[in-house]
Amino acid sequence: MTAPSDARPRGTRLPRLARRRQLLTAAQEVFVAQGYHAAAMDEIAERAGVSKPVLYQHFPGKLELYLALLEQHSEILVEKQREALESTTDNRQRVTASFQAYFDFVAGEGEAFRLVFESDLRNLPAVREKTEETQQRCAELIGEVIRQDTSISDEEAHLLSVALVGMAETSARHWLSRHGAIPKEAAELLVARLAWRGISGWDLTRS
Repeated sequence: MTAPSDARPRGTRLPRLARRRQLLTAAQEVFVAQGYHAAAMDEIAERAGVSKPVLYQHFPGKLELYLALLEQHSEILVEKQREALESTTDNRQRVTASFQAYFDFVAGEGEAFRLVFESDLRNLPAVREKTEETQQRCAELIGEVIRQDTSISDEEAHLLSVALVGMAETSARHWLSRHGAIPKEAAELLVARLAWRGISGWDLTRS
């Protein structure tokens, strides 16, 4: 059970959306610290400073809480990728920005990336479908840029985009696991340079 000092004070009435955000924040802290299976609704309620009935008014069960968090942070990752690709028309800078989006996501507060990349619920269809959908949406964003700015086929562009998403995720998570042994910006530029050297080997309609 969470120590009382970690719990938020009870008794404050909040608007529904504000209460939902509060509950999701508390749930994220518990899921990241404990893992899904060890997390308890009692602990989440205590962390949020609410009673269990209040928690169940918003989320009928632990899985619904987890899926809400997964949806929230999946959207954040996709939006980071979209913003990165739209931040410039220079393709070399786009590659760098795309990798930065992944590094920013894994380095974000609260270790939310673990919910998306390291879920211990991947065997559940709803979780597996959401994580695969997130990877696919990021790949589609990258693939569209590749299709527009190279002479390769749609299927080839899609394969390259899937590879780049995998490269970005794996390298960002590895960098974090090494506790920043390489400075973040240097790590981003290192892997982006590798990716750019590969992509720039195709005929580009613009650099």
